[in-house]
Amino acid sequence: MFLPGIRRRSVLAGLTAAAALPAPSRARAQGKTIISHGIAIHGEPGYPPDAKHLDYANPDALKGGSIRLAAGGTFDSLNPFILQGTAARGVAGIYEPLLETVYDEVSTEYGQLVETIETPPDRAWVIFTLRANARWHDGKPVTPDDVVFSFNILKEKGQPLYAVYWHDVVAAEALDERRVKFSFRGGDNHELPVIIGQLTVLPKHWWAGRAFDQASLDIPLGSGPYRVDSLEAGRFIVMRRVEDYWGKDLWLSRGRYNFDTIRYDYYRDEQVAFEAFKAGDVDYREEFTSRLWATSYDFPAVKSGAVQKVELKHESTLPMQGIGFNLRRPMFTDRRFREAFVHLVDFEWFNKALSWNLFTRIDSYFFNSELAAKGLPSKDELALLEPLRSQLPPELFTKEFKLPVTDGSGNNREGMRRAIALLKEVGWEVRSGKMINVKNGQQLSFELLLGAPRLERFALPFKEWCGRVGIDVRLRTVDPVQYQKRMDEFDYDATIVIFSQSLSPGNEQREYWGSAAAKTKGSQNLIGIADPAIDKLIEAVIAAPDRPSLVTRSRALDRALLWNYFIVPQYYSTTFWIAYWNKFGRPQKTAKYQPRGIETWWLDPEKEKTLGQTPPERKT
Repeated sequence: MFLPGIRRRSVLAGLTAAAALPAPSRARAQGKTIISHGIAIHGEPGYPPDAKHLDYANPDALKGGSIRLAAGGTFDSLNPFILQGTAARGVAGIYEPLLETVYDEVSTEYGQLVETIETPPDRAWVIFTLRANARWHDGKPVTPDDVVFSFNILKEKGQPLYAVYWHDVVAAEALDERRVKFSFRGGDNHELPVIIGQLTVLPKHWWAGRAFDQASLDIPLGSGPYRVDSLEAGRFIVMRRVEDYWGKDLWLSRGRYNFDTIRYDYYRDEQVAFEAFKAGDVDYREEFTSRLWATSYDFPAVKSGAVQKVELKHESTLPMQGIGFNLRRPMFTDRRFREAFVHLVDFEWFNKALSWNLFTRIDSYFFNSELAAKGLPSKDELALLEPLRSQLPPELFTKEFKLPVTDGSGNNREGMRRAIALLKEVGWEVRSGKMINVKNGQQLSFELLLGAPRLERFALPFKEWCGRVGIDVRLRTVDPVQYQKRMDEFDYDATIVIFSQSLSPGNEQREYWGSAAAKTKGSQNLIGIADPAIDKLIEAVIAAPDRPSLVTRSRALDRALLWNYFIVPQYYSTTFWIAYWNKFGRPQKTAKYQPRGIETWWLDPEKEKTLGQTPPERKT
């Protein structure tokens, strides 16, 4: 349903109790159309139009104070919608989408800039009616012309992913001073009104005379709850709450946007960022390194309770993360070649020796959800897969996909034997301790490109495992800007890739695995998958008419991706690891699909006083 880079704020807004729809009706028919305050891909929205606030927000949360966060790398732009430049953290938060996603329902959105959503039963089009009081920070109204401008400029000059994601949106037109209509390409795609609802709306009048496709540090105009307050390129950016924000009284706004300022300080070294957190210069930290989580959160502030260390369970899908091969390189095109590297991985040893057994192995592209393939294909899955049998790996039909398991001793002899046998099938053999191409006598060698030093934790053992069978893996870690440029150009042999998924996969699957995206520089199809069978399974997922069929079709797609061994899967924690200085209030209930969101937190003056910290106005 969503694609990283498409606007998805964790900020939600909806109708006031006096807005368009009379309670208790959630949607009403008008002629042959349905008009509602919210929309779901399948089923009905859970919150009624007269809801008072989100269940996971505290409407009595205090306003004020600040929170200081750490960001990695650098930035040289305030335009997060283009390939050029590196955008500052948080800057996308000054804008608003038409609709906002909630995190306690599956693929459901409610009006943010929009008062009502009108669709026909077949969802061939959608009409959004903008809120009469929606305003830009300069006081001018948000108009349908702004919406049409945003759609066109993002497709024409934004990142390539926009054109792919909105491929089936064929027209956008302003109907009058408050209504805008989007028309869709024919076919069964129930998610189109939802995904076009994620459109970030930009001010047409502000962009007039400005080059949209050029990186810039001009402070942009937004309509959201925060605006850019101050910045120093590459060092920090401060976002300030908009006191007269037009949407502050919307029911989905209650209990959110509580901090007066949000400051991001940039650190080029992750260890330095951790030390800054320990020193109290950073207020909140999400940890991704098992070694640090297991061994380094024992400093005095943790022991005294001044710093809280929390593990948050959740029910969301987890990203597929692993070593991805660039299929645009000839050596990686054979499935058996790629599979060999899966057998070389000794995850059980890695998890025990280097990760304190904190991780779970990723075994699905829809990990931690009902969408993940399990066992053998079901009857309904086979109905999709059988017509493609000749184009799919034969094992898919007869075996359950399982990753190799070792004894954790560090001696993965069975895995090495299997890898050597597979490589021999495709023309490689071990000679004098080196894996040699039998045709040209060259050693098997490739570069594993990394964008952050912390990724070396897995990459170094991987290099060693490959070295044991004579494969030369050259590790290269570059800065984030250079890394992103090489990813956009597909200039790499192998790299560690991360593909995030929602609980309702759809159009974004084309961008991840589709043949068209494989040819588009800057797309998310980093691997370069161009497979007709996978294309057909993607389209089946997109056309799913209901939740059960979506689950079936996602599992079928999952099997095809897994059995092709495009990625050497890594691992993930099924909990979020967070730590923070104990001066904040948090809602008692968290969102089950995204429990770590600090947009519902607030500064607690009594806790801050107990900590004895300098008032938050310092450094802002």
